[in-house]
Order: sequence, then structure tokens, then C-alpha cells
Amino acid sequence: MKNTYRTEEEKKYFTTRLKTIEGQVRGVSKMIEGDKYCADILTQLLAIDKSIKSLSNDLLKSHLNSCVIKDIQNGRTEVIDEVMELIKRLD
Repeated sequence: MKNTYRTEEEKKYFTTRLKTIEGQVRGVSKMIEGDKYCADILTQLLAIDKSIKSLSNDLLKSHLNSCVIKDIQNGRTEVIDEVMELIKRLD
């Protein structure tokens, strides 16, 4: 597995977003335990899905602006195929 250096600001940003998502998931769990209305739970699950997709897009943008640029500059153009596979899986 490869490593990627991230600034403290980036780490804080991504960690904060993940903690928010964790909180959303815990909230849905409590809704289920509390026998809340299905449509309300589904609405919250859709919000979680949107949050995850948004975070994924932010991480992809960061990846493109750092790792991918460095790999291409170093002649490792096969990274383009890797990125295309990631984009397909993110959809």
C-alpha cells in the first residue's frame, strides 16, 4: 500500500468530514432503535450517501492535484488508468 503526505489542514478537513458522517450513521442507528418512520430514516441515509460522495469527490480532487500530477511528471502515466478505474467505481 502506498502512502500520501497530507498537510495538517487536509488531515483535519477529511477527519472532520468523516466524524460528521460517523455521527450521521449513529443517528440513523438510533432512529432504527427508536422505531422512527421509514421515510425519515431513508431521508437520513440519502444525506449520508450525499456526504460520502462529496467527501469522495474532495479526496479525488486532492489525489489528482498531488499524487497523480507527481506520477505523470515522473513518467508513470499508467496512473491515468488507475484514476479512470477510481472514477468508474465512485459513480
